[in-house]
Amino acid sequence: MSVREELLAAAAELFTTRGYTATTTRAVAERAGMRQASIYHYVGGKEDLLAELLEGTVTPSLDLARALLADDTRPAEARLWDLCRYDAELLCAGPHNLGALYLLPEVAAERFIAFRRARADLKAAYARLLAATAPGRALPAPELALRTDLIFALIEGVILVHRSTPARPVPAFARAAADAALRIADIPAP
Repeated sequence: MSVREELLAAAAELFTTRGYTATTTRAVAERAGMRQASIYHYVGGKEDLLAELLEGTVTPSLDLARALLADDTRPAEARLWDLCRYDAELLCAGPHNLGALYLLPEVAAERFIAFRRARADLKAAYARLLAATAPGRALPAPELALRTDLIFALIEGVILVHRSTPARPVPAFARAAADAALRIADIPAP
């Protein structure tokens, strides 16, 4: 791993086990095997580490969502399933529950606006894909919004279920989560 990757791994571990507020840059540096003064050569501080970790949980899925929205050669149902599976796998693949960091009060600060916007854009992509499905086209707007909320919450929440039984293979777990998301939308699983 690069030094930056080591810092991010150390921050992920400490933020999710000790808590963000209780973790100092000194602790992150020590966990990464360096002196505290060296950390600032790679990152601006603890907020930068948190921002990068948070953005890393949504940016890859948002990139895929944009590609799936642009692909009109496949049914929306299949594209929604692909997004759900990928997103669940991304969230469950790492060794730490980075989704828990979404709940930190610090995430409401201006520093984390890029994360909040990316997450909102990802949720909007879920809504657009759902709206393009056969069942989604028949839903009134409030019901479509509710189903989007439920699907998005399911995918973001699967990490808690996976963490309780980490021996489950992540790809199989992600496929099951995508199947469950489609059931919420009244779409038969592929």
